[in-house]
Amino acid sequence: MAFFKSVISKLKKGLERTRETLVTGLRSMLLGRRLDEGLISELEARLLQSDVGVKTTARLITSIREQFRAGKIESGDQVLEFIKTDLKNLWPPADRELRTAAPGAGPTVILMTGVNGVGKTTSIAKLCWLLRSQGRTVLLGACDTFRAGAVRQLEIWSERLGVDLVKGQQGGDPAAVAFDACAAAKARGVDVLILDTAGRLHTQDSLMRQLSKICGVVNRQIPGGPHEVLLVLDATSGQSALRQAEEFSKSAGVTGIFLAKLDGTAKGGVVVAIRDATSIPVKFIGVGETPEDIETFEPAAFVDALFSA
Repeated sequence: MAFFKSVISKLKKGLERTRETLVTGLRSMLLGRRLDEGLISELEARLLQSDVGVKTTARLITSIREQFRAGKIESGDQVLEFIKTDLKNLWPPADRELRTAAPGAGPTVILMTGVNGVGKTTSIAKLCWLLRSQGRTVLLGACDTFRAGAVRQLEIWSERLGVDLVKGQQGGDPAAVAFDACAAAKARGVDVLILDTAGRLHTQDSLMRQLSKICGVVNRQIPGGPHEVLLVLDATSGQSALRQAEEFSKSAGVTGIFLAKLDGTAKGGVVVAIRDATSIPVKFIGVGETPEDIETFEPAAFVDALFSA
């Protein structure tokens, strides 16, 4: 119970800006008011202005209207509780655990992907910290050979976290780095290998082909790998993050989402929109700037933190 409270406290802090924009506005609109068609229309407009998404808004408003006309909801206070309960039920039981290699099958390989600027390198550092706090050994592979800055950022984090890094020449073949990193991970007997990849857009066919090539190299070196392909999204980009999730969901192999920079945005409602737009589960969220500011995504804890006073 103490652990759950600490998670809620950390989430509350990380979701402060989202709560001020979305939930505080809903409270001021709904609390103490009788429900009628006019208030429902106001609520619809407010939700559409937020980042919970058109699909979610339409579903919520339809349900609220049905409940109101059936006489089951009569006040704004009840609407607020209805929304909170509905959002908790939005995420059915799902496997949000990190996928790992079978016992004795070699290291677990995690491939990190996403467009430039979403916070991918920092998210790798957070994930590295989390895995090491669980007692697992980690090796990093710098497969973004196109940007010297990306490799240097990863070097800095590897030094701070005390983990080894495999890198190649700038402008070299990213798949060759992946090959070397897999070989090193097996030789050193590490538990987890995390591979950084070049920031790529779904429209950049050559980069997407490069990603497929890396996956092929990994699978030949470590059967079953990569075990996770995590798409890093920037929560501050709101609907842009939603569009990236929609597009990347069409690419086979993406197994989970790491939603970064959730603490720096008033657009945290995009977590809801992503759930309605794609079947890719959000597995991790970044709620601060330090490596320790990572949480596994738990829907109930997220909604409780969002609606907390």
